Amino acid sequence: MKLLVVAVLGPLAAATGAAALLVSPWWWAAAAPLLLLAATAVHDVVQRRHSVLRNYPVLGHLRFALEKLRPELQQYFIERNFDGRPFDRDTRDLVYERAKGTDSEEPFGSELDLYQPGREYLTPSMAPRPVRTTPPRVRVGGPDCARPYDMALLNVSAMSFGSLSAQAVLALNTGARLGGFAHDTGEGGLSPYHLRPGGDLIWEIGTGYFGCRTADGGFDERQFAEKAAREQVKCVSLKISQGAKPGIGGVLPAAKVNAEIARVRGVPQGKTVISPPYHRVYSTPRELVRFLARMRELADGKPVGFKLCLGSRREFLAVCKAMLEEGSTPDFIVVDGAEGGTGAAPLEFVDNVGLPLGEGLMTVHNALVGTGLRDRIRVGASGKVATGSDLVKRLLQGADYTNAGRAMMFAVGCIQAQRCHTNTCPVGVATQDERRARAVDVPDKSQRVRRYQEATVKSALQIMASLGVEGPSGLRPHMLLQRVDPHTVRSYAELHSWLTPGQLLASAPADWASDWEAADPDRFAH
Repeated sequence: MKLLVVAVLGPLAAATGAAALLVSPWWWAAAAPLLLLAATAVHDVVQRRHSVLRNYPVLGHLRFALEKLRPELQQYFIERNFDGRPFDRDTRDLVYERAKGTDSEEPFGSELDLYQPGREYLTPSMAPRPVRTTPPRVRVGGPDCARPYDMALLNVSAMSFGSLSAQAVLALNTGARLGGFAHDTGEGGLSPYHLRPGGDLIWEIGTGYFGCRTADGGFDERQFAEKAAREQVKCVSLKISQGAKPGIGGVLPAAKVNAEIARVRGVPQGKTVISPPYHRVYSTPRELVRFLARMRELADGKPVGFKLCLGSRREFLAVCKAMLEEGSTPDFIVVDGAEGGTGAAPLEFVDNVGLPLGEGLMTVHNALVGTGLRDRIRVGASGKVATGSDLVKRLLQGADYTNAGRAMMFAVGCIQAQRCHTNTCPVGVATQDERRARAVDVPDKSQRVRRYQEATVKSALQIMASLGVEGPSGLRPHMLLQRVDPHTVRSYAELHSWLTPGQLLASAPADWASDWEAADPDRFAH
């Protein structure tokens, strides 16, 4: 597209300009705007700030022109014509502002319906605290971990090379290095673009075992140990399921499986890659716990955990029982919410399968508390985390730290064109088309990733201080309220049951008793 625009405008501008000089001054009526457009096209192609303009010179300005119109027109045209189903315009714009370093105060009051049932509120204190200047870190590593890792409060969520372009991965990892936070690789394997910048990595292993895969698609211990030993790999995560499509494997369309992707993943080139919906390495809760322990051994004591979108509370309790009986626990568990994003998934799964992040977090947190395991395991939250208030709410619901996916993509330049599965991403973020991917300027976008993460964590610390606490350890469920109906507000302490340490082992409360009794460490069953 960009070559076509320049190739057309350049000769036209030159021809009309020559005609104006040699034939008649009246030709300047055509030559002047064509020369201006040609100069604009050249500028758009060489500038590094806007990926849309680099791939769509001149035409891309229409998008920015619409952004200056009234919010109603912007929402109608931008979200429907460019972005499909919107993430949330205000949240997306906030991420863009923070990434660009232009986060600003909003004038006037809120435009939200504060009396809408389901709306949540954080409760400010009459005695706020000073804002922390140094963000806290979360020590990840239980008693069996020899090499614990200090996790940031906000990190890059799992997004694979293959789904994302090489330039997008480079920008994310460089931003993680600059900002001192972690970057989850996604299940697509350890690529050179994850490793080159030197940012901290959480290596995710999915059901396809990409990067540590045998010829028949099984788990290769030798390859795993060799790659887990890399200095950049700080933690290893076994992906059981993800929020947008729990219960089915990932899909990478054939159009994206070029020679490099095939080499990184260990799969045939030019063929659609479909990960199995289940793991070969375990079939029971007990086998899962044993395999996690084996992974930690192969990783030379680095933190090992798993990620899931929760469904059955009974099945998770079965895993907790297996941990107790085996005397072994993972170092962390990442809870992914059903509202999480993905580049490709059946719509019915996106809308109907899996628990939302808040409910999943509270279930996992309470199960670990009730079985006396919570102090050994850190809990991460992943699923539409984008703002400081999102981060604080997730900590209140039971998380120790959070991961952001789509918001990090916004920081890299994503405009939610929702063409991830077509290999034609207009800004070069989710494509393997090298011409399109070149639009992602790594030095600029990596700084945007760093600024976004830094500003969001700062916002979360400001909110915590307004609640009267110095940090995450002071947060309590009663600080988060939810409107039940137009006339009733209840706190999370009232709306949800919160178990005490070891309560399930001593005497399970009535609303947990049947699931606890039926949970079997040797069988997955609802």
